[in-house]
Amino acid sequence: MLKVGLTGGIASGKSAVGEMFVALGAHLVQADRIAHELMHPGQPVYNEVVRHFGGGILNPDLSVNRAKLAEAAFGPGKLSPAATVGADSSMARPSRIEELNRIVHPAVLRAQEEWMEEVGRQDPHAVVMVEAALILEAGAAKQFHRLIVVTCSDEQRVARFAARQKLPLAAAREEVKRRMAAQLPDAEKIKAADYVIDNSGPLDHTREQAEQIWGTLRAGA
Repeated sequence: MLKVGLTGGIASGKSAVGEMFVALGAHLVQADRIAHELMHPGQPVYNEVVRHFGGGILNPDLSVNRAKLAEAAFGPGKLSPAATVGADSSMARPSRIEELNRIVHPAVLRAQEEWMEEVGRQDPHAVVMVEAALILEAGAAKQFHRLIVVTCSDEQRVARFAARQKLPLAAAREEVKRRMAAQLPDAEKIKAADYVIDNSGPLDHTREQAEQIWGTLRAGA
């Protein structure tokens, strides 16, 4: 089994690249999805988050209102990034963000490892892949045999984020700049990468890069 981390900055196209690898045969999980599941009522992470941030972050059905949690962690007037290994984050209130990450990150890392090991038991030659924005920032790179970093141009990043969040370009540019300041620069991520996928061009070009990397990954699985 080969464990692969798939990471990159905000709106770089990690999810699109992940889907390409799944189509090629990879087993993939998104760290953000794991974090969402850990936030379900009754889960230990849920209990700790509510204990630290209060009942004001809950919906009437006692599920976590992620916008309210984001406001509690990042301050009012912000968008709603989830403070998880798999999510893009802000540093509007570093102390509260760190508090949230200390609760969520370890549980997500454990769940990722358990998922990879379970897939490996079923398919010893599998390529298992975790898509997560903050692999390096969370110190999780050691979980993986290989690390893939997805990059794109700054303007494409802003355009994608604006479309995703339904924001004007100027507002999207400011928000992307703010969030990127909370992450390692792409240049630093690239230094740590085994493979880099430039997602600035047409999707067909991105797919060609993924296919080339896939051949190498399969050979090492």
